[in-house]
Amino acid sequence: MTLIVMASGSFASEGQPKATKPDLAAGESLYNNGDATRGISACVSCHGANGNSGSGTWPKLSAQNATYIYTQLTHFKSGERANGVMMGMSMLLSDADMKNIAAYLEKQTHKGGTARNKDSIELGKSIYRGGIAAKNVPACAACHGPAGAGIPVQYPRIGGQWAEYTNTQLMNFRVGDRKNIQMNTIAAKLNDKEMQAVADYIAGIN
Repeated sequence: MTLIVMASGSFASEGQPKATKPDLAAGESLYNNGDATRGISACVSCHGANGNSGSGTWPKLSAQNATYIYTQLTHFKSGERANGVMMGMSMLLSDADMKNIAAYLEKQTHKGGTARNKDSIELGKSIYRGGIAAKNVPACAACHGPAGAGIPVQYPRIGGQWAEYTNTQLMNFRVGDRKNIQMNTIAAKLNDKEMQAVADYIAGIN
């Protein structure tokens, strides 16, 4: 994922227009209110106030890297990432809309979560921090960071995410419904118990 939102003050090559800084106010308005004139629904109805969703059905987007959010929206719009709801929503968004929403969400305060299954916490912790050597599964922390904050542009924030959502995404990667070579390969090596354990552990790191 190499699409990068250029910062204010950066310049394109000679003869090209200067990159435009994302409009956070426009992103906030579109996220919270939608745009009835264009048939765009408010994102807040599913993803919650400030990007902190109230249910594992929908991911928390607060403090997520803007480039990652923008890239996922472009993937929904192109059909590269299949999701009936998000494909329909993103089709109505312009490139500027997507950048504005992404920039707004990146600035929001992330509300963490908690691990709920005390019986699997050690297994989840072991996988997240050290991987599974016998299966050649790398540590999640190697890419997503010890606190799950991710590495901007390259890897998304996952710490504090709903366990239900993380587990669903791991399953989608495993069966190939969601395309990412690195994650497809890793998820294919995890069984259901391991996925559930690491997803629950991730919910509790912030």
